[in-house]
Amino acid sequence: MITDTVKKWCDENNISINDEKLEKFNAYAELLKEWNEKMNLTAITDDDGIAVKHFIDSISVLKYISLENGCRVIDIGTGAGFPGIPLKIMCPEISITLLDSLNKRLIFLDEVCRKLDITAELKHGRAEEAGRDVNFREKYDIAVSRAVANLPALCEYCLPFVKVGGRFISMKGPDGENELAAAEKAFNILGGNVENLFGTELPDSSRRTIISIKKISSTPDKYPRRGTKISKNPL
Repeated sequence: MITDTVKKWCDENNISINDEKLEKFNAYAELLKEWNEKMNLTAITDDDGIAVKHFIDSISVLKYISLENGCRVIDIGTGAGFPGIPLKIMCPEISITLLDSLNKRLIFLDEVCRKLDITAELKHGRAEEAGRDVNFREKYDIAVSRAVANLPALCEYCLPFVKVGGRFISMKGPDGENELAAAEKAFNILGGNVENLFGTELPDSSRRTIISIKKISSTPDKYPRRGTKISKNPL
């Protein structure tokens, strides 16, 4: 069962979880499978895959990073709600914003939040546009993303949301460390500095890299650029 897999991982990693949180994970999984029949949310639909590749992968950052009471977190390119919803389940005291460019995903997430009794801000928009909005720019303690873009591009999408002293947490695959050298210029330009890099292994033996980038100075006003420029001419 999904809840058994999640609880076992939490117990093995000394992360506290209770029955209420496990019930929410189970309800989330059922909604994901139900809605996935109507729209393309995920290619992973088996219980073990959802538990490991979505839920445990999302909350694996809690092994290394503490989310304090009242911490403002934004999940950029949240998709079906990962990692934002699992982090909110585990840390209900945080404030979470879920940003995605597809409104139909946010309709799904609105239903998830309603059924799970979760409070979240749902923002429809592209990261490069929202990152210039005064209501979102440099307003967050933590920006997090599981997006598949390369690290220099991700930094330009995500660091503008982070306040000075906050962090951008990039959740990458096994080759995440190899992207750091290519992203050094982006860090310097955008006001970030690599703080930590953690390698972790999921229960299915797949490897993940979690990169913590601290915001040490404000991002210059000219960034983020338009999405086409970010992808074609990364910093």
